[in-house]
Amino acid sequence: MIRGKLTRQRPRTWPWRSAAYLLTGALLGATVLVLALALTASGLALTLVLIGLPLLAAIPLSGLPVAALERRRLHLLDPAAPPPATPHRTPTTPGIPAWLRLRLKEQATWRELAYTALLALVLWPLDLLVLACTAALPALLLVAPAHLALAPGHGGVRPAKLWVVDSYPEAAGTALLGLALLLLLAYPLRAYAAPRARLTHFFLAPRETELADILAEVTRSRARLVDAFEAERRRIERDLHDGAQQRLVALTMTLGLARLDAPPEGPLADRLATAHDEAGRVLAELRELIHGIHPQVLADHGLTAAIEDIADRSAIPVRMENTEDDKAHNAHTTHDTHNTPSPNPNRPPLPRFPRAIESAAYFAVREILANVGKHSGATHARVTTTHTAGTHTAATHIAPDGVLRIEVHDDGRGGADPARGTGLTGLADRLAVLDGTLTVASPQGGPTTVSVEIPVESPCPAGN
Repeated sequence: MIRGKLTRQRPRTWPWRSAAYLLTGALLGATVLVLALALTASGLALTLVLIGLPLLAAIPLSGLPVAALERRRLHLLDPAAPPPATPHRTPTTPGIPAWLRLRLKEQATWRELAYTALLALVLWPLDLLVLACTAALPALLLVAPAHLALAPGHGGVRPAKLWVVDSYPEAAGTALLGLALLLLLAYPLRAYAAPRARLTHFFLAPRETELADILAEVTRSRARLVDAFEAERRRIERDLHDGAQQRLVALTMTLGLARLDAPPEGPLADRLATAHDEAGRVLAELRELIHGIHPQVLADHGLTAAIEDIADRSAIPVRMENTEDDKAHNAHTTHDTHNTPSPNPNRPPLPRFPRAIESAAYFAVREILANVGKHSGATHARVTTTHTAGTHTAATHIAPDGVLRIEVHDDGRGGADPARGTGLTGLADRLAVLDGTLTVASPQGGPTTVSVEIPVESPCPAGN
């Protein structure tokens, strides 16, 4: 809350920040009042020729720019605190009509309009009055010596129109009185500015329901981004598989036939053999690239088989463990027929999940095992996958359908640090898109355990 943040301000900077906040509020309120009167008068005057109707229709939206400025003005009181977030959502469809419909339906728009009216009619005169009493009056008394020195004639001056000062000793005493009042009235100035800012925060900061709506919208847009990314990657994989790979296969076959037709000895046969071998290596690299973009085993047989494929390709021995609690397993046994049976009959395969979750889990395991092989010096590793039913709580935000946990343990030297650029930071960012988490426990000397947790929805029959 603003109250807690304001009490941490340095006492020496408090009065000046409060004075700046109230001064800008008075200027803004007076400007809003003039513009509002001008807009209303112009709209009413031009209504007969229909030009004024758009001006009158814009009045409910006049609070939007004022509220944006007011939220930023709170920064004057506490520079260390960010301004309140906007309570408005982003329209799901582009265009001005969609934006207008959404804004007119939002409660925040009408709260901002009410605050704008309050600012124009009540708040800015109060701000100006408080400034006049707590800052302007002491300042006029404080400059009494300068006022007397610049005054023409010898009739003296009347600081703040209170009394006559016609000598420099009296001017010095008046200045000391002004300084004392300035220090004394600093507390009332702060005492008014703090609740004034809290009133602004009350009207213009988003409510909990609005924050929940904004968070839900961000989650949906993030899910759409993930789905679009996965679809684009699968399109690239199909293009490479059906296009470039097929042409390379044809080229390799053509070179092989040319080798058969060429004389067995001579420079032509050597060059054809070199070209044939090079085409074969390029084809193997392309197949490996296609496998890395989106492995076919993941699409066809699911996450368990795909992780086992990663383990088979690993530079060090990897042991697989796949566990599933009884509740989750009983709930999803109808989907097991869609998975390729695990080589170990005592280890049931994981059910199918949405494509984005399966892809993120697959690449997480692949990146972690690649780091183990490159950096850890381990002799063996263990991958444990678990799908458990979860309970939705405000503290954990676990999806009601459960959570997928993957734990990679190795006996290496330890000391893994995401800040050193081992790929763990990017991996954590990718998991965060799905509300997943990455936890690294890697003391110096080892062992290292990397845990991945991804909230999951109901398992899908084919990883849709």
